[in-house]
Amino acid sequence: MKVTIEIDCTPIEARQFFGLPNVEPLQTAMMAKLEKRMLEVADRFSPEGLMNAWFASLPQPAEWAQKLFASMTEQNAQK
Repeated sequence: MKVTIEIDCTPIEARQFFGLPNVEPLQTAMMAKLEKRMLEVADRFSPEGLMNAWFASLPQPAEWAQKLFASMTEQNAQK
């Protein structure tokens, strides 16, 4: 014998039926917090942020990077 029961309800209705707590306010708050943190950290992965992080330990990072890229482009232009 095979019995199939199909229940058509929304997730909210199912949670209420089973007596589970409504976690939507908590989920909304956590997602807002997560989005805020992700936007704050996204600046670190910009090209300028990466260059600053990579060359922070060098005494003259900006000048050194400019000379490096200039020499690389000059070598490629000469070929």
